[in-house]
Amino acid sequence: MLIGLLTAVAASACYGTGSVLQAVGSRKSARREAAAASTTGLTQHGGPSLSSTAKAAVTWEFMVGTVLDFIGFGLGALAARLLPLFLSQTVISANLVITAVLSIKLLGIRLNAREWVSIGVVCTALVLLATAAGPEGGGDASTATHWWLLVASVLVIGGGTLIVRLLGSRAAILAGLLSGLGFGALGVGVRVLNGIDPFHLPTLLADPALYAILVAGVGGMYLHTVALQIGSVNGATAALVVGETVVPGILGVLWLGDSSRPGFAWMAILGFVVAVAGAVAVAWFGEPEGGAEGTGTASDDGSSAPVHATGAGATPEDGTRAPDRAAAGS
Repeated sequence: MLIGLLTAVAASACYGTGSVLQAVGSRKSARREAAAASTTGLTQHGGPSLSSTAKAAVTWEFMVGTVLDFIGFGLGALAARLLPLFLSQTVISANLVITAVLSIKLLGIRLNAREWVSIGVVCTALVLLATAAGPEGGGDASTATHWWLLVASVLVIGGGTLIVRLLGSRAAILAGLLSGLGFGALGVGVRVLNGIDPFHLPTLLADPALYAILVAGVGGMYLHTVALQIGSVNGATAALVVGETVVPGILGVLWLGDSSRPGFAWMAILGFVVAVAGAVAVAWFGEPEGGAEGTGTASDDGSSAPVHATGAGATPEDGTRAPDRAAAGS
C-alpha cells in the first residue's frame, strides 16, 4: 500500500509540473498564431486546427511537459496495479493542487483564499481515502469486457474529437470531460491488462485493452491540449477531474473488486466525494479572466506583463495560463 501511494504521489507531481509547462507551450503557440493573424490556426467554428495544436506540441515547454507526462503515465500505471482505482486515480487527480502551488513560483500567480481552503480539503480527503482503502481487486475480466473497453475508448475519443472540432471555441468543458474519460479508460485498461504479471509479449499484444490504452491515452492528450488552447479552462479542468476519477473509481468497485477496509466504507465514500469536490473547487475557484489584478509574469521578450486574474486558473496578459490538471493517465 505504501509503495503504491508513493508511486501515485510521484505520478501526480509529474503530471502537475508537466501541465504547467504544457500550458505555457500551448498558449505561446496560440498567441503567435493570433499575432500573425493566421486563419489556418482555427477551424471555421473558432477552435484550434490540427496544425495549430501540432505547433503547440513542438514548443520546448510542451515537449518537456510531455516527457513528464510519460513518466507520470508509467508511475500512474504502476499505482493502478498496486492500489484500488478509487484511491490511485484520486491521488493522481490531485496534480491540480501541485499545479496550483507550482503556479505561484513558475507563473507568478497568486492563489486566493478559497483555493487554499480547497487545497486543504483535498489533502484531508486523501488522508481519509488512504486510511480507508483496502486491498485492490484482482483486475480479472473477460475478453469480451476488454473488447467493450476498446470500443468505448474509440467512441469517446473519436466521436468526442469530431464534436469538439464542430463546437470550436465553445468546447472547452466538453474537451476537458472527454479527456478525463479517456484518462479514466486508460487507468481501467492498465488495471485489466493481460500479459504483464508474468510478462508474456504475445498475450500482451493480443489483448484489446492494450489498444484501448493507446487510443484513450493519445486521444486524451490531444483533447487536453485542445482544452488548454481554448479560453479559460477552469470548467474544463473540473470536468476532467470528474471523468478521470469518478468513472474508474466506480468501475473498480463494481467490476474489479476494489474495496475498503472492513467497517471503513463510509470513510472511503466520504474521502472520495470530498476529494473530487475539492479538486473541482481548486479548478473552479480561480478568478475569471479579467478579474482582480494579480502579480506580474514574464512575457516572451523577458519583460514583465501584468496578470489580470489571480488563482491557479489565471491568465496573464502574455497568454500563458496554468492549467489545473493531465491521466492517467493523464
